[in-house]
Amino acid sequence: MMRRRPGRAIARAAVGTAVIAGTAGAVHHHQEQRYARQDQAAYEQQATQQQLADQQAQLDQMQQQQYAPPPQQYAPPPAAESPMMAQLNQLAQLHTSGILSDEEFAAAKQKVLAGG
Repeated sequence: MMRRRPGRAIARAAVGTAVIAGTAGAVHHHQEQRYARQDQAAYEQQATQQQLADQQAQLDQMQQQQYAPPPQQYAPPPAAESPMMAQLNQLAQLHTSGILSDEEFAAAKQKVLAGG
């Protein structure tokens, strides 16, 4: 019959403890990596959402600028109409309304332009 040596039992216990400790360390390292990947993914998702929000804000701002009414421009006051222009406008209205024929309108216009 073989007798057990006390040194082997201690060695066996030490090896078992080392295996357990090594396994626990490996599991701990694996969990840290997993949490780091999750944190990185959450950070990237948040950054992407922020970029999308910024882009939407820029689009909204551009649309507001695009559809803003143009600044109102004021027309210069009408120039005083000369007597000759008043006569020509009156002849044009008479011609447009059919009171003057083409020939009558042309003759009257020539007379006004000639100064008569």
